[in-house]
Amino acid sequence: MKTLRESVSPRLTNLIFLFLIFGAAFYRVMRVQWAPDSLPNFSPLMAIALCGALFLPLSRRMALLTPLVALALSDILLNIHYGVSLFSPYALVSLLCYAGAAGLGLGLRRFKASIPLTLTAVLASAVVFYLVTNTLSWVGNPAYAQTLAGWVQALTIGVPGFPPTWTFFRNALASNLVFALGFSVIALRLGRQSEDVALQAVV
Repeated sequence: MKTLRESVSPRLTNLIFLFLIFGAAFYRVMRVQWAPDSLPNFSPLMAIALCGALFLPLSRRMALLTPLVALALSDILLNIHYGVSLFSPYALVSLLCYAGAAGLGLGLRRFKASIPLTLTAVLASAVVFYLVTNTLSWVGNPAYAQTLAGWVQALTIGVPGFPPTWTFFRNALASNLVFALGFSVIALRLGRQSEDVALQAVV
């Protein structure tokens, strides 16, 4: 009897991970339609970027670009939904954060990326994204005082009349870890190994 690894072709593995990446990006867009007031910011941005680059059994260039394309498309659709400009400093900084996470995922392909290591990398990427994007909001939003107290406000309670920013951070962390764990477990189950990366479970 064939093992799971032997029964799954590289082409099918590609299709599975492409479906997962674009499916997660589609979920990000549709969540605002399905439950706009539930779990705000429950969007696995860093998991898509990092795990896409790490697990897609494509060339390094395509593994880097594919999750970035999925995230950029979801950004465009969300900006259209909210009536926000497609081109802004925030959009550019977000794209750079996506690229940083994808680059980290690509770097992990050189190592035996265990599930804990993958989750740690996703967690670090999510923290950096939160700090960078909320600092940009602090700089660009006149509602925040340009002081240390104003920066702390941007990172914690945010602007009055909106949910506290720490809840966005909490939900982002939860979504990224849940989706990253899902990506990792599926990669482990598929037994997918390329010439420069292998996923190992650490018990």
